[in-house]
Amino acid sequence: MKVSGDIKDRGRIKWTAMMLPEHLAELRDWHAKDELDPKPEVDEDDMQLLQEELEIAFMKRTDAVITTWRAGKKETYIGKIVQLDPAQQSISVEGPFGKRNIMVGEIFKVRSM
Repeated sequence: MKVSGDIKDRGRIKWTAMMLPEHLAELRDWHAKDELDPKPEVDEDDMQLLQEELEIAFMKRTDAVITTWRAGKKETYIGKIVQLDPAQQSISVEGPFGKRNIMVGEIFKVRSM
């Protein structure tokens, strides 16, 4: 407790009594939504460029940096593209942490290294 003059300040103690469980739940939801990334817009031209970049990385067997968006989070994968599967609409990436299958609809950025 801090005393300055005649006023006794209890600091954070006075605020905890005002926080209802409903408030805390809403604050947690608000913080969770605040951390989500908006889905990037990918038009047909961008999809064409992504396809070309994927094919080049696959043919040359070079490492590629693939950025995906899934459930509000951006994820980046680095590795060689070992398989393109048009029937499943997925690609397989062999990276330092093993093999990963990535859905083509989640990809919004590809860069060959």
